[in-house]
Amino acid sequence: MEHPRVVDPRHPLVERVRAVCLALPESVEVEAWGRPTFRAAKPIFVHVSASMERPLSIVLKTDPDEHHALVQDGRFFGPPYYDRERWVGVDLDRPDTDWELLAELIETSYRQVANRRQLVALDALRPEHADG
Repeated sequence: MEHPRVVDPRHPLVERVRAVCLALPESVEVEAWGRPTFRAAKPIFVHVSASMERPLSIVLKTDPDEHHALVQDGRFFGPPYYDRERWVGVDLDRPDTDWELLAELIETSYRQVANRRQLVALDALRPEHADG
């Protein structure tokens, strides 16, 4: 059974997420459950549309050390069907959307699922992360 499309994959906010995600080494976009997903080869690091009610949102995997602070921030929410100890959702269409923060969180999510080769490639692009 094919899922109905939840969000227009060409919506400008989705395009903005896509640009950040696809700039990461070996990242690919795969449509799943009627939504764009972004993967580090196979593992998902960003899922567009947390729910039918929140089509212009993303779900991403957090750094365990940052998770508690993020869920205390009113811009983030516990997405349905995801482990709420590791994943958060954020609406893209809020007037206070901080795209610089989102880009950092997307990269953090990627780092949570990427393999060693992908991390080495990313660290070559981001020398400030290579030591830690």
